[in-house]
Amino acid sequence: MKAIQIALITLIVPLITATNDLHEYYVSVTTIEYVEDEQSVQIISQIFIDDFEKVLQQRYDDGIILTTKDEPEIVETYMNRYLSEKLIFNINGNDVKFNFLGRSYKDDIVYCYLEIENVSKLKFITVTNRILFDVFDSQQNILRVKAYGKNKSFLLVPDNDKCMLNFD
Repeated sequence: MKAIQIALITLIVPLITATNDLHEYYVSVTTIEYVEDEQSVQIISQIFIDDFEKVLQQRYDDGIILTTKDEPEIVETYMNRYLSEKLIFNINGNDVKFNFLGRSYKDDIVYCYLEIENVSKLKFITVTNRILFDVFDSQQNILRVKAYGKNKSFLLVPDNDKCMLNFD
């Protein structure tokens, strides 16, 4: 099973970073890293701009266009609200909320920067990732977790949108 996940990630990651106006694959990549010295869980979620724009338009404001110089400040509020509903964390048995730090754009990807503070020890983490499952039936979400020198990857799909990693 692990070999299949690694093979899928090897095949899918180049597709998500390709710069095409249209894409056939619906994939996001979320990287989670526990930084022990800072007692924080740092998260970067990469989502195709056009896909994220579509969901924000459907849910909040059909006039939203991402990556414009005059992008309204409300866009970050909408991104935070959407991600807070779709990206759920439980650390050491406690549901926790992340801080939305901001976003940046590169090529056709939006990078959302999130952080969970005051995590003195990471014993286990459970992540539910439903990003864009409500818009695209074929959406897949790759989750990469790094802590204490260990790396683990998961491929989450609508029927299996949760994973748990134990560090104890």
